[in-house]
Amino acid sequence: MDFDSILPQVGSFGPYQKFIICGVLLPAVIPCAFHAYSQLFIAARPGHWCRVPELDPWVLEYPDVVRNFSAPLEFRDGAWRFSECLAFKRNYTDLAEIWRTQGLSHATESISNDAEVTSCKDGWNYERKLFSSTVITEWNLVCEKNSYATVALVLFGVGGLIGNYVFGYLQDFWGRRPSFYAYLLLEILAGSLSALTWSYASWVFFRTLVGVTVPAILASPYVLAIELVGPSKRVFCTIVSNIAYSLGLVFLACIVYIFRDWRYLTLAVSLPLFLLFGCFAILPESPRWLVATGKFDEAAVIMRKMAQMNGKVLPPDYEEYLRMKVEAAVEQATPETRTYGIMDLLITPNMRKKTLIITFIWFANTSVYVGLSYYAPALGGNEIWNFFLAGLVELPTYIFLWPSLTFLGRRWILCASMVVGGVACLATFLVQQEHVVMLILYCIGKMGISSAFVVLHWLHLSCIQLW
Repeated sequence: MDFDSILPQVGSFGPYQKFIICGVLLPAVIPCAFHAYSQLFIAARPGHWCRVPELDPWVLEYPDVVRNFSAPLEFRDGAWRFSECLAFKRNYTDLAEIWRTQGLSHATESISNDAEVTSCKDGWNYERKLFSSTVITEWNLVCEKNSYATVALVLFGVGGLIGNYVFGYLQDFWGRRPSFYAYLLLEILAGSLSALTWSYASWVFFRTLVGVTVPAILASPYVLAIELVGPSKRVFCTIVSNIAYSLGLVFLACIVYIFRDWRYLTLAVSLPLFLLFGCFAILPESPRWLVATGKFDEAAVIMRKMAQMNGKVLPPDYEEYLRMKVEAAVEQATPETRTYGIMDLLITPNMRKKTLIITFIWFANTSVYVGLSYYAPALGGNEIWNFFLAGLVELPTYIFLWPSLTFLGRRWILCASMVVGGVACLATFLVQQEHVVMLILYCIGKMGISSAFVVLHWLHLSCIQLW
């Protein structure tokens, strides 16, 4: 049965759908943004240099002086910088005594710049102007352990791949609503437990569990939204879902600004999500899924609520009406003589061309969007402010796309978005020393790739329908 043919009987986009989408499903997307990018700050790597125990009494008050005494200069990233993994071999006991008894100026005169260097023996000192504590500072994941944070991020992404595969089946088996709340509960518990971990390995384990849930938390509200409305309003659902995601990035920056300790930050982006369970009684199951699985009684109850709020009147025997429509559709259906698989995407020249082009564009868009989002804190200046702007600049893009997708078509908007975003990103290589100009170009690039992400989804669906 074509569910879209009966949806107008209860209202395909009335007050009921607007309330559920904007009041419930929109906030439900926010947890995805919280947990997808909070690891940028939880595992932020501050500036650091080798710790010298004899100079500890002055490290808080004179960190730059202590670093100058202990860390040699090295040419790194195109400039001379203090070494993060090497220290001068000096008699720091005598140096500390001179500083204590005769003052800083005499201590400075007593040092020589030709001393030998050695690796860090007693840990590291960290800059704590922006973050009081991160996973990096907690377990000294620097120098020979420099790759540990990247490994954690990779495992987080692998968890997302597993979650996409597993929870896609669970959605069809359990239904949209119980699946979403199952993902949400797992995300909250794993996220909260990661704040209580005692080692890097245990933290990575729980962060991987969080990664398993992130794609499903994003997809479930979106799927439920488009299944509640008619085809003409699915652009609205896509735009609203992306707006909610971008708002999540903006809110995350605000939360990071308040909580600078990684454990408190982890709890701050996890525990408040329990509030979403307050919407459990309000959020409906997808009537499309209920009808498709033969649960006509439950589907009829939800559709009566939809009709009542949308000002429609349904007959008393509406459940039987749904059952008859499905049975009639089954009787009229042509028996399927062939099963379809992934190779059918490549079987004809036309479909093969479209599949390869869209696959390449998906890969390019995903790589650039995620890369730009993760790169925001590394632009220079205030990391939190950069990330805030990276989320904020996406919002005007979606507002512009709302009417454009309807009146201008998909293909040209996609091409223009990717060209603008790509040119802006490439141009940043020419202005690396101009922080403000580079930040403006970054924002333009982020706007371009964000709009391409929205359009690509609809172009993909159009190609499948044409085939």
